[in-house]
Amino acid sequence: MVVHNSETSNRPDSAVFAVEAGRLLRDRHCEDVVLLDVTGLSQVCDYVLIATGTSDRQMKSVADEVADYGDACSMHAFRKSVDTNATWIVVDFVTVVLHLFEPQRRAYYDLEDLWSDAKRVEVPAGSASSQS
Repeated sequence: MVVHNSETSNRPDSAVFAVEAGRLLRDRHCEDVVLLDVTGLSQVCDYVLIATGTSDRQMKSVADEVADYGDACSMHAFRKSVDTNATWIVVDFVTVVLHLFEPQRRAYYDLEDLWSDAKRVEVPAGSASSQS
């Protein structure tokens, strides 16, 4: 369970979850972790979390671990989708949507450009597990 510090205690639960999930992605060696606040821009969610995985196996494992973390925080995954070759995994937590990509697939879809009007949210350095 996450212990909220003063930096995150005033944020809604979905924001806290999104930041901590970003830390977890970094802890599990995902690359180029980006958290976007799409509140007011998206009718679907409030936060988009994007990361690049190092292999299909790692991506599947990390997606499962973030889903488990969501369960522990009462941010249950509504749906998980994995493409045929596990080059893109989406985990939908309703207010937070996680996209895990292999590098070429991420460059192709370029979600950061799609959401270029979104505010980037810093995912502070430090281990997510040290916050639990």
